[in-house]
Amino acid sequence: MAANDNLDLILRRHDEIGARLTEGVAGAEYSALSRELSDLEPVVAAIKSFRTKEKERRDLETMLKDPGLDQEMRVMASAELAAAEAESETMAKAIRISLLPKDAADEGNAILEVRAGTGGDEAALFAGDLFRMYVKYAERKRLTVEVLSMSEGTAGGYKEIVAEIAGRGVFARLKFESGVHRVQRVPATETQGRIHTSAATVAVLPVAEEADFVINEADLKIDTMRSSGAGGQHVNKTESAIRITHLPTGVVVAMQEERSQHRNRAKAMALLRSRILDARNQKLDAERAQERRSQVGSGDRSQRIRTYNFPQGRVTDHRVNLTLYSLERVMEGDGLDEIVDALTAERQAELLAQQAAL
Repeated sequence: MAANDNLDLILRRHDEIGARLTEGVAGAEYSALSRELSDLEPVVAAIKSFRTKEKERRDLETMLKDPGLDQEMRVMASAELAAAEAESETMAKAIRISLLPKDAADEGNAILEVRAGTGGDEAALFAGDLFRMYVKYAERKRLTVEVLSMSEGTAGGYKEIVAEIAGRGVFARLKFESGVHRVQRVPATETQGRIHTSAATVAVLPVAEEADFVINEADLKIDTMRSSGAGGQHVNKTESAIRITHLPTGVVVAMQEERSQHRNRAKAMALLRSRILDARNQKLDAERAQERRSQVGSGDRSQRIRTYNFPQGRVTDHRVNLTLYSLERVMEGDGLDEIVDALTAERQAELLAQQAAL
């Protein structure tokens, strides 16, 4: 359990923020304090409940030390003590988890990139299915999805699609989706009913704000071009599509979804910033870099984090050895939380083990 002094600090900070908001603050300070108070409230409630349970446990221990306690009461108190100890330990673990260090990007928006991997047309169709799964998941969570760029497959689906998903805590929920997703099913074009295996890669990046770092305009090579998508006569008249190359890193972003070159540029810069920041974080944080390399891989079928087996109606996440026989619900975005929760719990267990070893 976290030291009592640390818990007292949290309670005092909660009271201080409440007092400051009561006194009256405005603007950015009000927003920052309100957000901090909102984050602290469930932790404070958990600490108070834990301390109430601890008092109950101590009272029962004191009762059991009384030599005059009759046998029937002793049996009842022993049972209550065992229950109180178990509840207290559960509460303590929940508090330890709530106090674990969080990724600074967890509360922010995310860039979702889905690309067809091994498998030709079927891989593009599967990439489309995955993207629809995330869109439906976002809708259930009341998150917003904005497509930034896409390249459609020749038989449907997507060779590549990039979108921004916005809402509180998006990156925390989706960051474990990065990696190779493998599908086993009979393609619509298969005449003999044979099961094919193909793959798509998913990358989830935190959205980088302009304040995170400044991109030097001199480091950019900007090309304009005519859109290659639908758009009628407008496409032939204006060069609204844009491609930006960040020369120091070689990162290239193209955008043509908007009719306005200005909006395409703004979107391209936002995506470029997120990709450069992600690459920078990888370089600075060796552990995170290793995680991403092991997750995303090259799109080859042999490298995968999850397998979707349609004939058997099951989905398996290989990182936590979790198999669910509810593939349809997962693809509808309804069952994805069960997988995300398991991955989050696994990560929390790793962090708790690291703290215990210190």
